[in-house]
Amino acid sequence: MDTTEIADRLAIAETLALYCRGIDRCDPEQLAAAFTPDAMIDYGDGARLVAEVIPGLMAGLGAMRLTQHNIGNTVMRVDGDTARAETNCVALHIIPGPEGEVELAVGGRYLDRLAKREGRWRIAERLYVMDWNSTRAATMQLEGGLFDNLLRRGARGGDDPASAWWGEG
Repeated sequence: MDTTEIADRLAIAETLALYCRGIDRCDPEQLAAAFTPDAMIDYGDGARLVAEVIPGLMAGLGAMRLTQHNIGNTVMRVDGDTARAETNCVALHIIPGPEGEVELAVGGRYLDRLAKREGRWRIAERLYVMDWNSTRAATMQLEGGLFDNLLRRGARGGDDPASAWWGEG
């Protein structure tokens, strides 16, 4: 592996992480920036253009109190200005419900075809494979004991502490 491929692999990993950040912050611009403008996305309900998918994602995820997408093992093959990657993901969703909040955890994999355009790696095609899921009453605790001193909490968009930390707010 030469230094160009190492740099490409690091840049691809950054693109995959920025996708997670965009989706968890419900930031449609950041989410769109992880994809090529002509990217096709298929979360299991049929392939559609990225511009058609993002509004539905924002509406669905925006109705949730929070999400956290964690990516893990990634296997990738880089071939010039194209690459393929398979990335494990576990995502937590806190969903309001009539009898209280629900925790939905989903484990799966992103199968991505990526393209390097204008020096930047972006996802050109994404297929999502769900491997498992678990739903239960939410047990998240924000007060009491140890949690009384943990006052900095994640939020959507510019209200998240990371926005100010990165100078975005």
